Amino acid sequence: MSAGRCPLHCGHECVSRRGFLKDATAVLAGTSFLAGCSSLTRNQTAAQPIRPCGPASKYTPTLWAAFVRRQGEYGILWPGAVYNGAAARTMYATLVTQTASKLGARLNLRPEPIYGLAEADAWIAQAQEAKADGLVLLMLDRQEHAWPTAKKVAQSKIPSIIYSPLGTSFTTNTIDLAAAPGCVIYSTNDFSQAAYGMKMLCAAAKMRRTCAVVIKGNKRYDTTLADTGITLRHVPASSFIEEYNATPDGAEIVAMADEYMKQARRRIAATRQDVINGLKSYYVAGKFLEREGGDAITMDCLGALGHLPVSLPCIAWSRMNDDRIPAACEADYGAVASHTMVQYLFDRPGFQQDPVADTADNTIIGAHCCCATRLNGFDQPPEPFDIKHHHGNRDAVPRTLWRVGQRVTNIDLLPASESGGGKEGPSTVLISVGTVVANMEVPPSGGCVVSVKVKFDGGQEVLSFPGFHQIFFYGDYKDQMKDFCLLCGFKAQVV
Repeated sequence: MSAGRCPLHCGHECVSRRGFLKDATAVLAGTSFLAGCSSLTRNQTAAQPIRPCGPASKYTPTLWAAFVRRQGEYGILWPGAVYNGAAARTMYATLVTQTASKLGARLNLRPEPIYGLAEADAWIAQAQEAKADGLVLLMLDRQEHAWPTAKKVAQSKIPSIIYSPLGTSFTTNTIDLAAAPGCVIYSTNDFSQAAYGMKMLCAAAKMRRTCAVVIKGNKRYDTTLADTGITLRHVPASSFIEEYNATPDGAEIVAMADEYMKQARRRIAATRQDVINGLKSYYVAGKFLEREGGDAITMDCLGALGHLPVSLPCIAWSRMNDDRIPAACEADYGAVASHTMVQYLFDRPGFQQDPVADTADNTIIGAHCCCATRLNGFDQPPEPFDIKHHHGNRDAVPRTLWRVGQRVTNIDLLPASESGGGKEGPSTVLISVGTVVANMEVPPSGGCVVSVKVKFDGGQEVLSFPGFHQIFFYGDYKDQMKDFCLLCGFKAQVV
């Protein structure tokens, strides 16, 4: 696997899933993905960023963890007398405790290892009664009740991670559980894989409690987005327009606009007032998040605003994605979920785009007029960007320049009702990885001003490349996304 940027925004190159996970427990000290509103401390401009205000931003995940082993000596049977189980337990107890703390999770670590199947049954039942968000089972043994306990954990209704240090399993132990939905096994001495597993448990718990404000239509109602658990809180589009028209060009809005123009490489056609008008939507959206209790937002922007002089919110949505608020264009529910997964798992924004085939070099061009700038991570410097007009030759949008040669991942969640799974079936997540080869100039090409050309690895025929409004993001994270799909019960489809 080629190198990718670390999703915990440590600045290190990651040559594989193992490379990404190396030293994750140390890196976790810098992440605050569960801290909600209080986590947004970056001073991008003089103005204060808006905050997510929904249930996910306020929720503290609870993880239950336990060791499992024989009560007696190891003897001749694996892991054998050479294995210092007491030292391993002390080390891994420290690591799992530190990791939970860095993730902002509440940890319930069983004081003594599980010494028998009756104890395993009781522990799982207690976790279910307590409504734990995830189980973490740490294997210190391969014999007797150890893997039968792992099977019970995998078959429980609680999302789970099983961590098996080398010496505590054969492939004969893991083969029957490797594809069990709701459970991910990491068999390695590298505890950072377990640390990522714990992060997945927390991200899944947060996703299930996410409330996305959907500005669309003329009715107010709530629905749930298939099996993601995300609440879609619909509010009439007219309420956004009324709020926008009633909002003056305040000092914070003007200051943010001036700062954007200062940071941009250049401004093409778009006026200062265009920038101010666009960023007004950022503050209007903040009012909706606060009023409706939202963690994320999406809007039928073209349908509601395309025929009006009200500025399209492209630059506002870009800023929200930079500020750790999933913001999807065109009231696309799958894009809401995809943005949410990228931000919660990898601490960086994604780019929702329309895929365009280029048959001359078998590449896909991701084209849209709304792209975040902090592609390397929320706490990292922005990529260079220009301020231009939307492809409709109106309003102000940031044209972010993607790093040529950068490895990227592309995901697209297709909700169960849209992916053939039926009401009770699993959602599908399309996954692909590739390399940025160019930033297309628009004009002379037509279409959206952010047009990123990517050469994908899979050899998929570009004219039939699946999905729409997929999310591009920095880093090669195919394996991590497959693990998250397994944990959540989604169907992973590698393209």
